[in-house]
Amino acid sequence: MAGKLDGKRIAILATDGVEQVELTRPREAVEQEGARTEIISLSEGEFQAMNNDIEPADTFTADKAVQQASAADYDGLILPGGTVNADRLRMDPDVVAFVQEIFRAGTPVGVICHGPWTLVEADLVRGRTLTSYPSLRTDIRNAGGTVVDEEVVTDHGLVSSRNPDDLPAFCAKIVEEFAEGAHAVHHQGATVA
Repeated sequence: MAGKLDGKRIAILATDGVEQVELTRPREAVEQEGARTEIISLSEGEFQAMNNDIEPADTFTADKAVQQASAADYDGLILPGGTVNADRLRMDPDVVAFVQEIFRAGTPVGVICHGPWTLVEADLVRGRTLTSYPSLRTDIRNAGGTVVDEEVVTDHGLVSSRNPDDLPAFCAKIVEEFAEGAHAVHHQGATVA
């Protein structure tokens, strides 16, 4: 039986401190539908995932460094949370440029928990409606986004959820959005075809 995402390539952007379940569950969900995933990190090699932000979990190996990644190669992007992960990613200029390139292409993006920090840093939440972990909501509002407290929110191909409890809804929605493909490009509150 064909999967909804057969032939699609999905990037997962993560580094040390990623919340393990927010990396593994979405990856499993898209792979079960036939997608190929690649883990992109700040550098090649292993990084440390966490449980509940503070308990070391498994290590993962990046498929490539962000400097080697091209947004044109992917049909979707997953940004898992984890406080340290999100903070490290948002401070890297190559990560910010990669995520901006993904958004310019209209590529669907799934972001959960602390993941939106990278989008705030890249000035990509202005005019968008999304949700996140509660501690990021002021940052999102200050960056011009609208925050709602819902299990899963979709805005022009941007799927967001609050925390690991939302993973079932998040995973179902990213599969749906990735299957739809590129969306019209969204600029500062306006959609441009």
